Amino acid sequence: MITYLYWASIIGMAIAVIVVLGVRMNNLKAALAGAAAVLFIGWAAYYFYLQQVFVKRWGGIMTISVPDGQYHVTTTWKDDNLWIENYDPKTNNCVFSEYSRGNLLQGRVIIKNCNPLGLPFGTGPQRPSGVEASP
Repeated sequence: MITYLYWASIIGMAIAVIVVLGVRMNNLKAALAGAAAVLFIGWAAYYFYLQQVFVKRWGGIMTISVPDGQYHVTTTWKDDNLWIENYDPKTNNCVFSEYSRGNLLQGRVIIKNCNPLGLPFGTGPQRPSGVEASP
């Protein structure tokens, strides 16, 4: 909801610039340039600063996918940066990945021989005995 309000205000400001400069001052070229600048600054502020702040503090929405072949273990916030731990059973490593504002400072920590699931090396989750895979 907060994201929608943010974008509505940015679009409203761009329209206001067009109305004030383009209609009232009769300068359409400056109005379009000003509206484009408002939209660009609004996008940059959202992407490089506000997205994770909205998600963490005001309940915004953000989607992150677990890489193929890995299992999600845990997620935590450190300040306004999101840290996600995944387990890769092929290499028996835990991979902590940082999702920072604007994805500028993406840290990565790899813990070798981690095996947080307590599984034998190189195996994934097992089905209970007597349960077969569906086609």
